[in-house]
Amino acid sequence: MGVLEEKPRRLGGGQLRCPYCGLLQDRVATLEQDWVLLEPDMRPLAHTVPAEHRWIELSDGRVTVYGVCPPDQFQRCRIEHRLACPAQPLPDLWPWLTSLRGENARRVERRDDPKPPPPPEEWPDAG
Repeated sequence: MGVLEEKPRRLGGGQLRCPYCGLLQDRVATLEQDWVLLEPDMRPLAHTVPAEHRWIELSDGRVTVYGVCPPDQFQRCRIEHRLACPAQPLPDLWPWLTSLRGENARRVERRDDPKPPPPPEEWPDAG
């Protein structure tokens, strides 16, 4: 094994137009010999993105999903264009939160009086 005298080759991906909104998206190779379409020029802090949606760039230009929780606080990642596409519905990123929101909506519908009850004039002696 010798020292490389040239830069490592990067896998070319290019850009494609989204068939839904027409905006450009980066076509990037993954570790699994597949391709993913990522939002160009968008590199949020990894801890702000759900683990299964963090794409970390490797030195050879490929990307991989980075599910380590919690990631380094300064780690940047990429996100799929479909998450930012204005013409596609946003996927359910936090199913428990969607369920909670649905349950809260049903609780509001079940209430007879939309206003919260007033506090009692005198609080009971709690001892």
